[in-house]
Amino acid sequence: MNDLTAALLSAREEGEQLAWGTFVREAAEGLDLTDLTFRQVRFDRCQFTDCDFSAAAFYGCAFQDCAFTGCRLAGSFWKDSALSGCKAEGGDFRKARFKDSALGGLRLRWANFTGALWERCILTDCDLAESACQELRIVKTALKKADFTGADLFRAVLTGTDLSGCTLDGITLSASCQELRGARIHASQAAVVARILGIEIAE
Repeated sequence: MNDLTAALLSAREEGEQLAWGTFVREAAEGLDLTDLTFRQVRFDRCQFTDCDFSAAAFYGCAFQDCAFTGCRLAGSFWKDSALSGCKAEGGDFRKARFKDSALGGLRLRWANFTGALWERCILTDCDLAESACQELRIVKTALKKADFTGADLFRAVLTGTDLSGCTLDGITLSASCQELRGARIHASQAAVVARILGIEIAE
């Protein structure tokens, strides 16, 4: 048993939090980590496979170049945390809440963010293509080079969000495009909205 698995199992069994640790190139598989609290823990190039982080809380944690394969993170809470270069394609983030956190270079294609919240966060160069973002709420969050190609943004709350640096090709919106009301888009993105509304633009 490696150090990461031992530490996680110990925290789980004792009903305590995992705090102030650093784990490098460790792996954890098939663990039940629901409701576990992580504080000031750093994970560097770690691999999580089929782990259940549902309703787990992360405070001041950092994940660098980690992979989440088949993991469940529904209802998880992230505060003052950073994820960089991580892979969580197809990850379950339903109703997850991210506050005051930084997400950079993440591969989140096919991930499920239905009912999730991003508040006062910074997302940079993240791949969210074909992700499920229905009813996602984005509040005071900066999006820089986020790729939403083919993403489902039905009933997402984007008021006040600057989407001008994002890729919006093939996104799904409501018939009225109400999701974009109050959001900022670039002039070149207007054609995307026009196609959704069934408007034909003359060349």
